[in-house]
Amino acid sequence: MEKLHFYALIIGTEILNRRREDAHFDFVSKALKKKGYSLSGSFIIEDDPKLIIQTIRCISTQPHAVLLCFGGIGSTPDDYTRQCVAKALDDGILYLHQEAQKIIEKTLGNNAYPHPINMAMLPKRAKLLYNPINQMPAFSLDERYFFMPGFPQMSHPMVTEILNKLIPNTKTIYRHTLTAQCKENVFIELMEQMPKEVEFSSLPKLLNNTWYVSISIASEDKHLAQISFDKYLDLLKEKNIFYTLEDEK
Repeated sequence: MEKLHFYALIIGTEILNRRREDAHFDFVSKALKKKGYSLSGSFIIEDDPKLIIQTIRCISTQPHAVLLCFGGIGSTPDDYTRQCVAKALDDGILYLHQEAQKIIEKTLGNNAYPHPINMAMLPKRAKLLYNPINQMPAFSLDERYFFMPGFPQMSHPMVTEILNKLIPNTKTIYRHTLTAQCKENVFIELMEQMPKEVEFSSLPKLLNNTWYVSISIASEDKHLAQISFDKYLDLLKEKNIFYTLEDEK
């Protein structure tokens, strides 16, 4: 099975102008971590149709991309996501989705008209996502692109269900982390030697005029993670550089 690459797209001018705090990035990143994955990218953009279309298209060109998108699928004039998805990923036209129509009519009765029923206008290939809170349907395309409400109470249970289907078996990641009292350039040659199966990061910081760097090594291969990390430990001991080991949570 190909390695999936996950992207979060959070649509909402109200987040960028600080009228609301984003809750999606933290939830999605933690939910993926539990499965042994991480985000390849996260975007917060304003309610601009051209920007929404361009961002969705950009993400769709990435290899094995899975898009988790939040916001803009309601029935108000500033809810552009449904039309933008049709233009970015389908034939550019919205169609009345009969199942969505029935759900909205059953849930809202006469109040489904004239505006809420517009939420049943979806891209041609759309499949519905169940909304556990108010039943107003979200939707997906190709089991890769998922478009959910901006309300965390509605969308986060959807994310959990989506990830359980896409990632039925949790992947174990073996990670080792240290913080050394030195600059990160001490490790550059080692970094250049890291195998592609090893994820590594170097995070420098300056505290009280003293340089520190946190080195984190991770891999699905337990043995490879350990021997790669040991090379950093050996270098630190060789150069007599003070360091501490950290527990990963």
